[in-house]
Amino acid sequence: MSGPLAGKVALVAGATRGAGRGIAVELGAAGATVYVTGRSTRERRSEYDRPETIEDTADLVTAAGGRGVAVPVDHLVPDEVRALVERIDAEQGRLDVLVNDIWGGELLFEWEAPVWEHDLDKGLRLLRLAVDTHAITSHHALPLLLRRPGGLVVEVTDGTAEYNRDTYRVSFFYDIAKAAVLRMGFALGHELGPRGATAVTLTPGWMRSEIMLDHFGVTEENWRDALERVPHFCISETPQYVGRAVAALAADPDVARWNGQSLSSGGLAQVYGFTDLDGSRPDAWRYIVEVQDAGKPADATAYR
Repeated sequence: MSGPLAGKVALVAGATRGAGRGIAVELGAAGATVYVTGRSTRERRSEYDRPETIEDTADLVTAAGGRGVAVPVDHLVPDEVRALVERIDAEQGRLDVLVNDIWGGELLFEWEAPVWEHDLDKGLRLLRLAVDTHAITSHHALPLLLRRPGGLVVEVTDGTAEYNRDTYRVSFFYDIAKAAVLRMGFALGHELGPRGATAVTLTPGWMRSEIMLDHFGVTEENWRDALERVPHFCISETPQYVGRAVAALAADPDVARWNGQSLSSGGLAQVYGFTDLDGSRPDAWRYIVEVQDAGKPADATAYR
């Protein structure tokens, strides 16, 4: 393995699909050994009942130039997370990058349903999947990450701190979940910074995940066909784009400058110079504020 992250060890918690898969693959492309976790395996599917598996993600990491290691883990079960970290310690003796991307809420939230109408069990389950999993994973993984100076923790959420502060996000439960993860990155920054590590919160833009492509009935090859139905989808990006953001952060010797901050894939692309797979640099959150939420016609020309 070669690249700026050769010799580094990463854990991408929640890497079955979407942003987690994109992040794992791009860390592998930079030369890292990447442990990828999730509940969907080739032998057993989670309640998503989708075809993507952690083994597939690990294979993609290896094909990209790194080493992918698939480990089935339910991050709501502390003993499973503890065993995962013990395995990484035994096999590698280090952990340089922790990405908390566990989510699992797509089937649970109800758009714009007030809290008294939203299914309570689903709402509480969403909060557990979005918040408890990240806390459990950090609790067990951070002592290993802190063993060496320079570690990086990335909390993945939806929306920047500025945008989510002023904007109602989908529903009571969804809004709280994404705000909580933003606060996690901030709090971890205070706890890790003095100990030689860095924590940030990172959001992709409108991401062309496997689930989103299926929802619009398109593929990555013909995704623009969805623009007739959803014109603002023109600003969308691949999961690899946020993956390249994480890889750039992990390779930055001055990454501590970002400690505790809320970052976006599009914003970091302007700093580090990476592009999406098509060579563009979509800046989704600026577009969402200046075009979509402003009620202007869809046009990403100045935002890619």
